[in-house]
Amino acid sequence: MFGVSAKSDVCAQRKSHWHGKVHFARAENGTVTMFALCLFVLMAMMGGFAIDLMKYEQTRTTLQNTLDRSTLAAASLTQDLDSEAVVRDYFDAAGMSETLKSVTVTEGINFKQVTADAEADSKPFFMHMLGMDNFDAGGRSGAEQRITNVEIALVLDVSGSMNSNSRLTNLKTAARDFVTTVLASDVEKRISIAIVPFNGQVNLGTTLAAKYPLIDNPNVTNMTCVDLPASAYTSFGVSRTTSMPMTANADTFSATSGASGNSATAPSSTSVVSPTNTSSATPVAGNRWCPPEGGNIVRLPSYSVSQLHGYINGLVAVGATSINAGMKWGMTMVDPAQRTMFSQFVSAGAIPANYNGRPYEFADEDSMKIIVLMTDGEHFAEERVNALYRTGNSNLWKAADGNYSAFFDRANTTSDWWVPHLNVWQTAAYTSGTPAAVQQSWRQVWASMRVSYVAWHLYGRGLFNTGTTAQRQQSYRDWMAAFRSLTPTGTMDTQLQTACTAAKSNGIIVYGIAFEAPTAGAQQIAACASSSSHYFNATGLQIKTAFRAIASNISQLRLTQ
Repeated sequence: MFGVSAKSDVCAQRKSHWHGKVHFARAENGTVTMFALCLFVLMAMMGGFAIDLMKYEQTRTTLQNTLDRSTLAAASLTQDLDSEAVVRDYFDAAGMSETLKSVTVTEGINFKQVTADAEADSKPFFMHMLGMDNFDAGGRSGAEQRITNVEIALVLDVSGSMNSNSRLTNLKTAARDFVTTVLASDVEKRISIAIVPFNGQVNLGTTLAAKYPLIDNPNVTNMTCVDLPASAYTSFGVSRTTSMPMTANADTFSATSGASGNSATAPSSTSVVSPTNTSSATPVAGNRWCPPEGGNIVRLPSYSVSQLHGYINGLVAVGATSINAGMKWGMTMVDPAQRTMFSQFVSAGAIPANYNGRPYEFADEDSMKIIVLMTDGEHFAEERVNALYRTGNSNLWKAADGNYSAFFDRANTTSDWWVPHLNVWQTAAYTSGTPAAVQQSWRQVWASMRVSYVAWHLYGRGLFNTGTTAQRQQSYRDWMAAFRSLTPTGTMDTQLQTACTAAKSNGIIVYGIAFEAPTAGAQQIAACASSSSHYFNATGLQIKTAFRAIASNISQLRLTQ
């Protein structure tokens, strides 16, 4: 019995063990299934994530391409449409207008920057399984077009009226600050600044004057002005092949041109008058159309702040006002037709070597040309000595004591020498002491006497000393007209605007500053400027603000995004 029972227990134990194995096997199979299921879900999620990533990248790429295309188009300096509107139009066309978050436009005289931000929901299918309900594709694009080669001409009024109300002092401060601001960080030396002072004329300086075929040189130190022919204002540049007369060293002012001290209506008295070597005959320095002032010559392009400051400090206020001439020679400093001349200046060391190849073409997209035209006045009818009286010998003789006599080949008399200080006709030139009287050249005459004085005392009074007052007056007017010609202010206004139009039509940006100028002058400057935003009407220290406003745009050419 005992043995049977033991056997049964053993069997029972084995059966129980077997059932345990079966149960274990079943449990093991369930674990594999769950593991496989987990693997499947994980693989599905990975695949879903990949799909979401692909959707994200596709959305981001489309977004970025639209950003890049739109900002590039909007940043073009030739783009006439509103820059922000251009960006938005691109997004509208792509059906992504709701994704555009912001557009920032920064622009100046020589650059434009456009930055845009956008964000689009890629609408993921599987990312929410990880709690990521949004998987946004963001993008930013910034485009910039910038001109680094800038050619600037400062055309500055240095007429006598600039001495009033501290105008010249204020101008110098403003112009120096302008130069400092514009050139402060121009490490590549790509900006050039030329200075063109003007009064009744533009004094070219010997270096620039040597490049033009000039005639009738008065041979006076620091006096190299040119009487531009009217034809010069019908084309952009100043001819380097056509001979042009230099301005005579003469005090030609008369009341008809607005000057004081010289009457257009000559005195009626036939009495003995002051000798010609008195103050009534001596030319007035400010009455010369080209005052021989070395500080007022044209300064060729430079990038040296200290050098340009020195030029500005040397400016002197003297003479009349010819804005048309100033503008014309200012244009020459940026005229591509003068490139050969500039290359010659480079070879001679007159301008920096890195300016070789300038002035650039008007259509050069990497360059910009700017003229800043400033005046405190209005046109003053220009007077110039006529050709017959510029050079050669005159009919006037000068005695050792400084008095003059004039020879006229009169009929029916041998008394052909008029002596104004004695109020008599003589048979020979007036002589006093030694040497004998010496015939004078016209250059010598104008260096010593005013044109109006010669016209009255040596001509009008002499030829009609026994005539009537009306005859003497008419003779004076006739000889003034023979000696010199006037350009009416209306003609000068037209010449100025013709030059301004030519400059603007060739892409030159013209800034105009009327500095305490009369209405007529201010109107001319406003009309010359590229637009109303390029025109400044300044008084006192406001001129510094005007120059600073112009410089602030140009100075940003050193900024980078």
